[in-house]
Amino acid sequence: MTALPAAGPLVPLATIGLLIASNVFMTFAWYGHLKFKATPLVVVILASWGIAFFEYLLQVPANRIGHGVFSAAELKTIQEVITLGVFAVFSVAYLGEELRWTHFAGFTLIAAGAGLVFYKP
Repeated sequence: MTALPAAGPLVPLATIGLLIASNVFMTFAWYGHLKFKATPLVVVILASWGIAFFEYLLQVPANRIGHGVFSAAELKTIQEVITLGVFAVFSVAYLGEELRWTHFAGFTLIAAGAGLVFYKP
């Protein structure tokens, strides 16, 4: 197995790109089945596991590549902020749900809180 490249300017971009892609898979794994309420629960659970496998193929390397440039807490924070963005797009585009101003306000407050993780006094 080859070693990962040394930290460089592309590491943050690669990490964030992989986390975005992994979150797309995970959002479908967790919420995609909501359009298929007639499908038996065991079937959607197995399908979700299958989708989540691909999420792990992206998320684990993202964390491995990014750790060292980012702390574990920063990686988790990046993932959570990305998750909110991906979910917002997914819920509108795929589920056809409407986002209210309160959703945006709540997401903004969460993102502001996440910003504290990166604050270095």
